Amino acid sequence: MKAIRRFTVRTVLPEPLKQLEELVLNLRWSWHHETLDLFRAVDPALWKAVHHDPVRLLGEVAPERLARLAEDRRFLRRLQDTAEDLREYLTAPRWYQKRFASEDAPACIAYFSPEYGITAALPQYSGGLGILAGDHLKTASDLGVPILGVGLLYRHGYFSQSLSPDGWQLERYPPIDPNGLPLTLLRERDGTPVRVTIGLPPEVTGRGHGGGTQRSDLHAQVWIARVGRVPQLLLDSDVEDNDQSAQDVTDRLYGGGGDHRLLQEMLLGIGGVRAIRAYCRITGHPEPEVFHTNEGHAGFLGLERIRELVSEDGLTFDEALEATRAGTVFTTHTPVPAGIDRFPRDLISRYFGGANEEEQVPVDRILALGAEDYPDGDRTVFNMAVMGMRLAQRVNGVSELHGEVSREMFGGLWGGFDTSDVPIGSITNGVHAGTWVAREVLEFTARELPSVMESGRGWEDVRNVSEPEIWRMRGLLRRRLVLDARRRLRESWRQRGASEAEISWVDDALDPDVLTIGFARRVPSYKRLTLMMADPDRLRAILLDPDRPVQIVIAGKAHPADEGGKRLIQDIVRFAGSEDVRHRIVFLPDYDMALGQLMVQGCDVWMNNPLRPLEACGTSGMKAALNGGLNLSIRDGWWDEWYDGQNGWAIPSADGLASPDRRDELEAAALYELIEDHVSVTFYDRDSAGLPRRWLEMVKHTIATLGPKVLASRMLRDYVEDLYAPAAAAERSMVADKFAGARDLAAWKRRVRTAWPRVAVDHVESNGEESPQVGTRLTVRVVVGLGGLDPEDVAVEVAYGRVDDTDALVGPSYLELDEGAPAEDGRYRYTGEVPLARSGAFGYSVRVVPSHPLLSGRPEMGLVALPPAPHGMTNGDLR
Repeated sequence: MKAIRRFTVRTVLPEPLKQLEELVLNLRWSWHHETLDLFRAVDPALWKAVHHDPVRLLGEVAPERLARLAEDRRFLRRLQDTAEDLREYLTAPRWYQKRFASEDAPACIAYFSPEYGITAALPQYSGGLGILAGDHLKTASDLGVPILGVGLLYRHGYFSQSLSPDGWQLERYPPIDPNGLPLTLLRERDGTPVRVTIGLPPEVTGRGHGGGTQRSDLHAQVWIARVGRVPQLLLDSDVEDNDQSAQDVTDRLYGGGGDHRLLQEMLLGIGGVRAIRAYCRITGHPEPEVFHTNEGHAGFLGLERIRELVSEDGLTFDEALEATRAGTVFTTHTPVPAGIDRFPRDLISRYFGGANEEEQVPVDRILALGAEDYPDGDRTVFNMAVMGMRLAQRVNGVSELHGEVSREMFGGLWGGFDTSDVPIGSITNGVHAGTWVAREVLEFTARELPSVMESGRGWEDVRNVSEPEIWRMRGLLRRRLVLDARRRLRESWRQRGASEAEISWVDDALDPDVLTIGFARRVPSYKRLTLMMADPDRLRAILLDPDRPVQIVIAGKAHPADEGGKRLIQDIVRFAGSEDVRHRIVFLPDYDMALGQLMVQGCDVWMNNPLRPLEACGTSGMKAALNGGLNLSIRDGWWDEWYDGQNGWAIPSADGLASPDRRDELEAAALYELIEDHVSVTFYDRDSAGLPRRWLEMVKHTIATLGPKVLASRMLRDYVEDLYAPAAAAERSMVADKFAGARDLAAWKRRVRTAWPRVAVDHVESNGEESPQVGTRLTVRVVVGLGGLDPEDVAVEVAYGRVDDTDALVGPSYLELDEGAPAEDGRYRYTGEVPLARSGAFGYSVRVVPSHPLLSGRPEMGLVALPPAPHGMTNGDLR
């Protein structure tokens, strides 16, 4: 008989052991090895059985064992030291407090994400977006950055993956009891659980008694996770106040259809802001000055902040929009339109229109925020990323290449500006070393290269480190991966119905001394899980080479609704099950953080072969590099900007080809050639001491050059300096003096937009030599009509520089022209001198753009006036 309800009964700790609960409830243990050692000492065998989950450990440890520990002076002394270390970590000034000791830095930054990868024991993530979010919070804790995380608590998480006998992906959604997780419930001071409520229109929620309609609400409780110094609020709709459908809103990560996803995102964005307000009111925590939206899923947070300002502070919608935008940062992670949440416009109208609580935010204004009203846009959909960008004054991609791709994708939002002018920057992702770097490597680094992980300096000293020691450590990590892979492989085959006699070969699967390549990712088609199988015979020859054998460890999950991705997994599983190669290539199911850690630590080479440029960043290769691995990758994401020819191998990309099959064929052939002629040759070329000297030189070079770049501490410092601090300053300028800045900017924008159709460049001329020489200057004079605007409302600029064969400016420079005497008919004259600093084909043009001190940049409003045609330019005197 199955239980009708599942819950967790927590143990009562003896008084001397009470500090264990304090340690368990702070997730710093997930990256703090000394705390993990303490938990292991509670009961080593049980610790292994509960897969290193301290909540389960304390729930299952025998009372007799606890009683003995309560009298063990050595353990109690160790417990006291560990608890005091945590308290010091939580309170001592760190980088942020020292960096902004004399400046008025943001008191709090709210960080919204639909998923977080903190630890395998808290399965609230599906892939790279969540892992990045988890690393963001953990690094904020280490640096002392005052971030407040917001997300949803999914009662079934993502899914556990297994395989059918024929290799098809199977999904299982084990229930998650929040009481069995390192979480506490947010309560009012009287002990009542906090409820966050979102009003829904009656046509969505059903009909009342007597046939009439009644309004219903979506309720959620708020769980708190402590990620070191960072509080994380997780909203949970599984409460008795909701009917069954509302309780199921937070049942699964990325589950359900359009209505279900929309309700999840409304709860995350709108409910998340309300959860923050409750948390700050109850605890006295500073209110956020900056709101960071990690992808478009949380975009509705901007609507809630607008509603607050309209209803509580008396602002108009436009004024509230300006105040909201100033303090909002939006990060896009998606280089393809298909990866963005887009809802039918009538669905948005149904949930936000009518008699619901959002009457302060008219539905027509909401629809306008998410409209793809630009060339090639789909007028029938509401685009969450587009709304996120319109609600944020600062937008970034997650690598330099992804920034370029995003400027192309979303350039239509900024009207007539060139793609290079589109205000989407980039901050390349990084990884949290404490989570992803093997303990042996961390300890080795602390001994040989003290403080590099914290300061980001001194990495060059790795070139002086003993090569035998590096090789010994790499062998230890490879062996650990091999042993754990055999265990996982054996469990998987048993689940698929194999007998013990049929899986005896697993004992010899993989070899601790063989070159090991890792490939682990989500399995959408563009990541090309099966590119390595383009020529199965050639792959076999590589795996079974008698002198230079290669083994490949593979893991990955396909979305439950992605039949194509599941077929790719089945193809690779079937190949890996072939008797002749199954000891050299394995697929390990149920890819999660724990398996990811083993793979990035134990693999010699990290392979990545997406369709360029569809990988926004990709961070697994960064983790491998920090552990002494080398990368073998298409130049996409982060690898495109940091590959230098000596830190791994770049797979040539044929992204200009129209035929996908031909492209795969060429890139697979290049992959095989690199493995055969370069990777394996370098790995197996040993000196008399048995060391691969050239390989170890590449490892040292990789760590020395990539170490300071790939750390999340570098990433977060970039966010603080380039985005958070400027956003906080902009937000303060808006709210000061009873929102005078927001009111002024909204009125100014309204006036500029009304007048802009009449703004025109009437005349342009240059005065210079027929064949100017390098070092001279070109005088440019312009006459513009401002359509009733004042000269201080605009900037008149000349764009100049190299031109291509079509006369398009390539990477132009800009010079703001000086206002001269007024011309006739209310027009204005502008002039300036363009420096001719380089030889060759040269050109220039002019533009008029809005100018206001509270704008983040020239393109913010998407308004630009250009000369009508080249024939409007003449040489000679201004008439």
